[in-house]
Order: sequence, then structure tokens, then C-alpha cells
Amino acid sequence: MPAGRDVEAFEERAARYEHGWLGQLHREIVDRATAIALASHPGPRRVLDVGCGTGYQLRLLAHRCPDAVELAGIDPAPAMVEVAQASAADPRIAAQMGFAEQLPYVDDAFDLVLSTTSFDHWADQRAGLRECARVLAADGRLVLVDLFSAFLIPTLVGARRTKARTKARANRLLVGEGLHPVGWQHVHPLVNAVVAVR
Repeated sequence: MPAGRDVEAFEERAARYEHGWLGQLHREIVDRATAIALASHPGPRRVLDVGCGTGYQLRLLAHRCPDAVELAGIDPAPAMVEVAQASAADPRIAAQMGFAEQLPYVDDAFDLVLSTTSFDHWADQRAGLRECARVLAADGRLVLVDLFSAFLIPTLVGARRTKARTKARANRLLVGEGLHPVGWQHVHPLVNAVVAVR
């Protein structure tokens, strides 16, 4: 398993991830991210959640997208995937273990690809974006939601100095992997969303 994934921390928190004040904060961010995603691509038929965690966003999308035929999720933490599978009452939802850098799906498979607060944990953001572009349909949308600062200085501390923590750096990575940002939106303090197309 590539370094820097924080899988152990998510393994330990899986059973209680949606509970408490952190769970409430996560749900608020996901609710807003879902609204942004559906505004950018109303009525998606096939959706992929990269870093699906407990599957909360997949369940929300199942409720909001009655015409969707596939709601797929992938996450590197086995315990998160177990919770997602156990909580998925809708047969359209399928969560499995895997990595952003090696998506187990065919080219052009999804018209909406989402990643909500997992991008910062990808071991290789460039490779993950390349994979997202590969599985995204020609008229699809990628919605990337994470801790993106408008300024460089807050992003230079801690272990994630090499990650795309600013909007400008994220834009450069997206364009470098064949994706074109079409707009940024504020989700929560320091949490922003970018919508991109192929």
C-alpha cells in the first residue's frame, strides 16, 4: 500500500465516522458537495465516488437521483468499505476497496465522478486525476472537493506540503491530466469544490 494514505486512521474511525461533531461536519460538507455536483450535472446515470468512505454520499445520491443506474464507490480502507456495503439498502450502490490511482472501471464509464475530502489523502494526485479523466465520459463532470486554500502559506506546513493544497496548484494538476476546470465554489471554511470537464 502506498505511503501517506492514512488508511489506519480511517480503519479505526470507520464504525463511528458518521457520528459526533466530526460526523456532522462531514455530512454538512458532503451535502453541499452533492448539491454542487448535481447542479453541474443534473440527473446523472452513472456515478463514481472516489474515496467513498462509509458511503454517505452514495446513499444521498441514491435518494436524489432516482434515474441513476449505477452508484459506485471505491475506498482504500477495508473497514470503511464494509460500513458502506452494510449501510447500502439500494441495490444500485456498490462499494469496493481500491485506489484512486488504479480505478477498476472501463474508460468513459461515468458521467459524474466525485471526490469529497479524499483528494488530500491520495498517494499520487496526478495519477488519480489521470484515472478520473479516463473513466469520465466525454460529456461528464468531475467534482473535486477538499481543503484548498486561496493562499500558499497555510499549505506549507505539515506532512502534506507536496500535495495540491491551493486552487492554483489544483488547476495546474487538472489541466496537466486533460481536465479543464469550469468553476470553483465555496463549500465550508477552507473547503472548496472545483468542477472540471474533459
